[in-house]
Amino acid sequence: MRAHLAEALGTFSLVFAGCGAIAVESRTGQLGLIGVALVFGLVIAVMIYALGHISGAHFNPAVSVGFAIGRRLPWSRAATYSIAQIAGASIGAPVLHATLGTDPGLGVTRPSGSHLQAMVWEALLTFFLMLVITAVATDRRAVGEPAALAVGGTVMLGALVGGPITGGSMNPARSLGPALIAGDLDSIWIYIVGPVIGAVAAALASRFLRGGQPRVQRAPDHQST
Repeated sequence: MRAHLAEALGTFSLVFAGCGAIAVESRTGQLGLIGVALVFGLVIAVMIYALGHISGAHFNPAVSVGFAIGRRLPWSRAATYSIAQIAGASIGAPVLHATLGTDPGLGVTRPSGSHLQAMVWEALLTFFLMLVITAVATDRRAVGEPAALAVGGTVMLGALVGGPITGGSMNPARSLGPALIAGDLDSIWIYIVGPVIGAVAAALASRFLRGGQPRVQRAPDHQST
């Protein structure tokens, strides 16, 4: 129960801080793309510090699925983690709605081009994110500060590069929570299918590159997002 609460809290923080930054930028124009991307990276980094030792700090259903594919997490835990993450995101969005209203858009992710383009970008961005997460999860030297900086930095990089194209979500829960509250579900499938494809591909690529098949861990001790 503690691990699932940690996943919900971490994803809530991601939506509240990250989507909140988008809302603040929409209202004030004082953050810019770099500022918003920095907030997303920082909130992931600090939540890894705070909660990584409790749940592994996935905060992302695509990452949980990737770890299940990579045989580092039981499928049952991946499913319940995903539910907790979506619940956390679905609480964060109403808090933004209650405090900021709907005018800023609540950080809803929408493609700027075609749906196919957006899905490919989300898949590629999540592929790189999952590759980094897998690396720090399987390297005993990459705990604490190195893991937080590596994963947070990758999230920031994805938001900087992919933000103008797709919103740089890389996370089904982060996109689904605001979309549900805003009632904007037209393109939500992009932000579910794309990240899951990318995470699965990265997990398989990592297994191939490492040449090993790690056993399922009952209690995740890795740090990720």
